[in-house]
Amino acid sequence: MMDENIFSGLKVVDFSSFVAAPGTAVILSDFGADVIKVEPPHGDPWRQGHKAPVQPYAQDAYQWHLANRNKRSIALDLKSPAAQQVIFELANWADVFIVNTPHHARKKLKLEYDDVAGWNPRLIYADLTGFGEHGPDANLPGFDITSYWARSGLLSMTRDAGAPPTWPVGGSGDNATAVGLYSAIVTALYRRERTGKGAYVTTSLLAQGVWSASVSIQAALADAKFPPMHDRTHPANAAMNVYRSADGSWFVLMVTPDKLAAVANAIGRSDLLTDPRFSDPRQVVANMPQLTAIFDELFGTQPMAHWHSVFAGVNVTFGEVRGPQEVINDPQLTANDIIVPLNGAGGKLTSTISSPIQIHGVTKTPAQRAPDLGEHTEQILGELGFDAKSIESLRESGAVAKAKEHVA
Repeated sequence: MMDENIFSGLKVVDFSSFVAAPGTAVILSDFGADVIKVEPPHGDPWRQGHKAPVQPYAQDAYQWHLANRNKRSIALDLKSPAAQQVIFELANWADVFIVNTPHHARKKLKLEYDDVAGWNPRLIYADLTGFGEHGPDANLPGFDITSYWARSGLLSMTRDAGAPPTWPVGGSGDNATAVGLYSAIVTALYRRERTGKGAYVTTSLLAQGVWSASVSIQAALADAKFPPMHDRTHPANAAMNVYRSADGSWFVLMVTPDKLAAVANAIGRSDLLTDPRFSDPRQVVANMPQLTAIFDELFGTQPMAHWHSVFAGVNVTFGEVRGPQEVINDPQLTANDIIVPLNGAGGKLTSTISSPIQIHGVTKTPAQRAPDLGEHTEQILGELGFDAKSIESLRESGAVAKAKEHVA
């Protein structure tokens, strides 16, 4: 029998904005959690992310749906004194409380752990920061490019020799961090099952970035001697480099020593195995640029489909460098439920990317569009025990905004 909705009954309040922390709530929702997204009256700024100049532009709010699918929305003005009663009820309702508001602002809004955990000792309070809770830069604002990429060392290492640091793919550090915060929440939920106690869990974009760069950071801790930065035309190993095929496709080639003979034969250059420039260990390092030039010329004679067949035939590790439009047409993505249907978004947005966790025997919740601002405000307040008169009073005070009807 299929075990569906593994987190069915789990109640999550998502007080966070932008990408990483909301993405954590998405993973929980993929497995059946009921997620309430709490937004200010003007909405999460990420609702307009698809129109930001540094992001791919689209008419459809593709980023909003990716980071907020399967959620319900309540629009709440946290600065209004009347909102405190709603926060109290949400904290008592919830199993998990996710927040990434800067701590100085969180303190003013009475959203710190000590403010809400006293009401619900079983609560899992999940805190995401840019640079960690402590230290001289704890209160600095942080995005993935500044905290995850730049400060961690990743940005300094993902470039070729002589090239300046470049702008990384938007949201890449955020989404990696979302998985990390999800793991912390699930660990705390397991502990709660054993002890009955809630927990304060946290991670930061910086911690996740350093973890991603940990091989190199650990090397620095060991006082290791780092090699020169990668130079494609003068690589440390021509058999582990990036090359271009006749049709303009770039690919990464990684030929381990046990595969050298098979690959040389497969590409029709068995002579390289006996060429003293490359077969003599004393000569090969000095002649890597010449070997790279040979490979450049050779791989430029045939299209990528040809080299795909050759490399797959000898079971060598390689990776085609693909752009987003090529990636979405990769049959591996649909075969492995990486891209899945998105219901109800409207426009051209009919699919989305599933979270990267699969559990055999467990079916994920079908992806539903992200909510309109305050779409479920009245419904949520009713579930929290507010009657019609109380809801109207909250609305008149400005604590909650009137829900907007969804237009498909």
